[in-house]
Amino acid sequence: MQRGGYSSSMQQVAPYRDTPTSSTGPNLQDYNDPSSGATHAHSPFDSSHDLSSEPTLRNSNPLAGQPISAVPYMPVPQPTYQNIEGRNSDWLEQSQKASKRSRRIVIGSAITLLVLIAVGVALGVTLTKKNSNNSSSSSSGSSANAPAGTNPNDPTNFPKNTALVNSFYGIAYTPLGSQLPSCGNSLTEVIEDIQLLSQLTTTIRLYGADCNQSSLVLAAIQATKVNMSVYLGNYPAVDDNGAAYTRQKGEIQTALQQYGGANVLGVTVGNEFILDYITQQGQTDPNGSAGQAAAAMLIPWISDTRSMLSSMGLSNILVGNADAGSYFNNQVLSAVDYGMSNVHPWFANQSIDNAAAWTADFFNTTNVALAQSLPNKPKMFIAETGWPTGTSSYNSNPNDGPSLASVGNLQIFINDFACNATKNGTGYFFFEFSDEPWKNTTYGGVEGYWGLFDSNKNLKNITIPTC
Repeated sequence: MQRGGYSSSMQQVAPYRDTPTSSTGPNLQDYNDPSSGATHAHSPFDSSHDLSSEPTLRNSNPLAGQPISAVPYMPVPQPTYQNIEGRNSDWLEQSQKASKRSRRIVIGSAITLLVLIAVGVALGVTLTKKNSNNSSSSSSGSSANAPAGTNPNDPTNFPKNTALVNSFYGIAYTPLGSQLPSCGNSLTEVIEDIQLLSQLTTTIRLYGADCNQSSLVLAAIQATKVNMSVYLGNYPAVDDNGAAYTRQKGEIQTALQQYGGANVLGVTVGNEFILDYITQQGQTDPNGSAGQAAAAMLIPWISDTRSMLSSMGLSNILVGNADAGSYFNNQVLSAVDYGMSNVHPWFANQSIDNAAAWTADFFNTTNVALAQSLPNKPKMFIAETGWPTGTSSYNSNPNDGPSLASVGNLQIFINDFACNATKNGTGYFFFEFSDEPWKNTTYGGVEGYWGLFDSNKNLKNITIPTC
């Protein structure tokens, strides 16, 4: 991530950067380790169930508890006796008495065994019920908001937060722990995220595919069975000769092969690639010589992604590009199905009172107008917009703009922007799901404080409007 800011010409630099430094394999099991640097809220389902051991999530419920199997009743074999001749002899009389005693002993033993079995079965049922009740009590104690009947082992049955309203068109999302080389994300945590996100929106976007993000998100959507679609992301670097692109293409392909494309709306190739490249070259014009050189790298990757999807029978999945609002290259935008523009009033030094209006005006006059002038007329989205709620002590300047970073100002921006954007038919992705602590020490300032939730998945002190 690069610290965002506007130049004097109001050219935008958005605040997200996730630069990969090494590669890892695409196996879901490699990353399903719940340990990570951040502290997370307690899971509403049994987080001790290791999802990485499940062969697939598409055709079975990997989190459902196993049914309790009762031991079948085994009948006790009854003894058989033969008729005995010569009953008048003493020997026979003694033998008969011994035989009767034997029969009584065998019958008594059989009855005793049956009684013991019955007692054992009854005790087993009692203990099973007790353990079940204790498990339910424990689950209720650890998830106090879980409604009656919630099964903590079933990700489709999770507690709903009455403070959450499905009012956002989309939300920008990166699972915590999705940065190379550590890759501390896990399926358990992503399932929790999807459960929360599904109460706010039906659409999310990812930035990249490293650390198995694509597979984790698609697995979580299918495990929870929520109404959620995703724009996957491939985040290539400007200086590695396509290594990051190729690595992430493989992860996306693996995810689509395993989970299919039913929940995938598009694959976004490039995030601020033009901005990064021309900035390194000391230029500012996205259509200048540096911008054209960057486009010459980016467009073949866009075409390659489209070919990959076609070869998999997934031509219905769109291919797009994301960049800062003032840095779209015309040739790149002409090669995609959609464009995603980062539009941040904070970095444009806008006051909170004018933030929502400025965002809508900038997007329509700069991005939508450009797209409509091109032959392919790509659909345009706001890829990021929001308002920070705090600033870190590292590299900090709390007065970066005329209005402070605060929860109160986030509330104002949500109130002014979200419902009006929906009313106007603007597709947008609110930035972002939760705070990202790693950005505080890496970049400082407001970079780690853009979430609707804090890093522990607690909703900030805001009210979600009903749109």
